[in-house]
Amino acid sequence: QVELVESGGGLVQAGGSLRLSCAASGPFFKASGMGWFRQSPAKEREFVAAISWSGGTTGGTTDYADSVAGRFTISTDNAKSTVYLQMNSLKSEDTAVYYCNLVRGRSPTLDYWGQGTQVTVSS
Repeated sequence: QVELVESGGGLVQAGGSLRLSCAASGPFFKASGMGWFRQSPAKEREFVAAISWSGGTTGGTTDYADSVAGRFTISTDNAKSTVYLQMNSLKSEDTAVYYCNLVRGRSPTLDYWGQGTQVTVSS
């Protein structure tokens, strides 16, 4: 079973930055990459960003939700088992619990989630 451990969340003022990390271990079957999702109170979990494993040592194609494009950057380490999310120019609407998962396209391939990491942006 794949284990997902997210970290790096916290409280930050609007306009600030945070860097999230997600370490994944286990068999990566049926996945083409890793991605980030977020869920805020009273809202469904939504896609944030994804990166494919193709394309060399640091990952391949990246994909972003419109709401974060140009502000967030997703990347992986050389082993492609850790995914990062650099979040800049944070807004109050970015406040949510952030989760990672293995993905195919924008869809998670695991039917479970890690504990997530809380990001709170104060205005």
